[in-house]
Amino acid sequence: MVVGRRFGPARRTTTALLTGLLGVLAPLGAALPAWAQTAPADGYWATPPPVDESKRPADEGKPDKNYTQTKGCVQRSTLGQNIEIKNRPWGQEYLQISKAQDIVRAATPDRSAGGGIKVAVIDTGVTNHPWFQNRLESGGDYVAGTTRGQKPGLEDCDGHGTEVAGIIAAKPDNPEVGFVGVAPDATIVSFRQLSENYGPAKETAAPPASSTGGTPSSSTNPPAGSETQLPPSSGGGGSSEGDHTSPGQTNGGRQLEKEGTAGTLKTLAEILVRIADRGDIKVVNMSVDNCRTADGGITAGEQQVQAAIHYAASKDIVIVAAAGNVTDKCPQNDQPDVKRPKTIVTPPWFADDVLSVGAIEEKTGSVAPFSVHGPWVGVAAPGTKIISLDPAEGSSGLANLTFESGDKASEIQGTSFAAPYVAGLAALVRAKYPNLSAKQVVNRIKETAQHPAAPGGRDQFVGAGVIDPVAALTQILPSEVGNMAPMPSQQMAQLPPANDRSSTPVIVALAGTAGGVVALLITVFVMRTVRRTRPAETTSTRR
Repeated sequence: MVVGRRFGPARRTTTALLTGLLGVLAPLGAALPAWAQTAPADGYWATPPPVDESKRPADEGKPDKNYTQTKGCVQRSTLGQNIEIKNRPWGQEYLQISKAQDIVRAATPDRSAGGGIKVAVIDTGVTNHPWFQNRLESGGDYVAGTTRGQKPGLEDCDGHGTEVAGIIAAKPDNPEVGFVGVAPDATIVSFRQLSENYGPAKETAAPPASSTGGTPSSSTNPPAGSETQLPPSSGGGGSSEGDHTSPGQTNGGRQLEKEGTAGTLKTLAEILVRIADRGDIKVVNMSVDNCRTADGGITAGEQQVQAAIHYAASKDIVIVAAAGNVTDKCPQNDQPDVKRPKTIVTPPWFADDVLSVGAIEEKTGSVAPFSVHGPWVGVAAPGTKIISLDPAEGSSGLANLTFESGDKASEIQGTSFAAPYVAGLAALVRAKYPNLSAKQVVNRIKETAQHPAAPGGRDQFVGAGVIDPVAALTQILPSEVGNMAPMPSQQMAQLPPANDRSSTPVIVALAGTAGGVVALLITVFVMRTVRRTRPAETTSTRR
């Protein structure tokens, strides 16, 4: 089965000759044609072509087209059982997030965990949940104008972006609640870039359901405001092809360029340019993906995203992206040769400037089956049994379920929710080590990860391994002090040279020892003889 594009021998030879000739002419002002810029040397597409900075778009600050709401927004569930969620998520415990936060608080002047660090969330928007306090800012809206009086980017009809942002920076005001964001003092800057509840205006749109009734919600909160855990009888299935009024992370996440929805590669690139030009954002989280088969070169939209990502990275911004979820239209990269992928996922494909995050599951701690593999995977983090903020408007609690296809409940999961664990860690690292560059922050996260048992300490499943926040915040890395760890010098033993030419000293020593032993034996023999005869002599004298 062909899993990638491969050129025939004749075309490869011709391509190589022409590319070499054009490469000689390039310094003289000759521009390489598009096919020469994009064709990889081996005919496969595991590695993207070089960045074409001319493809970086200008930020227009608005949607690429007119979109209208076609489905009801996320709502507060009426299926609750008045059970509060107070336990800590397993991922939070697994990563020892509380210890990591204590380390940062002890090392920073304001005793905060991520204070002063702004994290951009490019997603479906972020609801102004009370547990963000005043640490939520408007970034922009590239889907539609607000409909409920919110600032641009602070309306989340899908519910996805709020849950992502909650894992990064939520700070509950109830001490009994175990859940907390990784960097609970960081500031979230929200950019609404896509939505599956909006579609192009030219399409026939169904009347949207009201915010208080209609389709099911991704929230598990009952109307009274208390939270609901997963009911014991819930099956947990679900499908991302349901009514799309919930986060839908069971099987796909939020996909760019999806027919009938809002969100394109072009607007993603524009937002990255906007973030880079702002100058105050230190970390970006993108839990959005474009997935396609690896049957051709880079597309125009991918070139725009690649150029924008490179531009943002050059502005000292840590860029984190979800590795992507397996679906029918996004098959797993399970081919024998990892360098010949069947599937390309953007933005993770651009691994030189992006730290992409795969997901691990609770039961085994191994890579989750829905996490897309690839040579571009950077690290991994928990991505199943997610607990985060309830994204429904007006809610003040937590959610741990998503409802798809009516009342069918399933757990929240996906690489979308593994990525914010890493973005939150990046915020903590930047708070504790303000002098580190973005590349050094990424390097620190990778080098301190729990490396897999694979050549070079990395593989296509979890990259450099599952993140270790405590290690990332405490280890001393030789690469950060400008030199490698010193090699221990060989210590020579100060002994006299061995005498291998003459055996006389040994013979003399052995002879002396033997003589001493003989003398000792004679002495012992004489003493025993004297002691034996002496009593007999005394007895005979007395008689």
